[in-house]
Amino acid sequence: MDDLCRAIADPTRRAILDELVDRDGQSLFELCGRLVMKHGISSSRQAISQHLEVLEAAGLVKVVREGRYKFHWFNGEPLEAIAKRWPAKGQRKEK
Repeated sequence: MDDLCRAIADPTRRAILDELVDRDGQSLFELCGRLVMKHGISSSRQAISQHLEVLEAAGLVKVVREGRYKFHWFNGEPLEAIAKRWPAKGQRKEK
């Protein structure tokens, strides 16, 4: 849970997740281009790669290698665990 909270605390990592939700299966090069164009985030590829490692460690990103390339996929299952832990007011079960 700590890794997950740390991963989503950073605005650049949230933007990366937004991009993967919008278009799954992107390479590092594609992600960097979309982050610059859509979010004005001009971090180096090395910095984005480090953000992706944090997201992968938290289980929010899955990586598939194809030859020299790595493709990144969004995984929302860890976020579902948070939603189950702290449901919205109208969704709570009465005791």
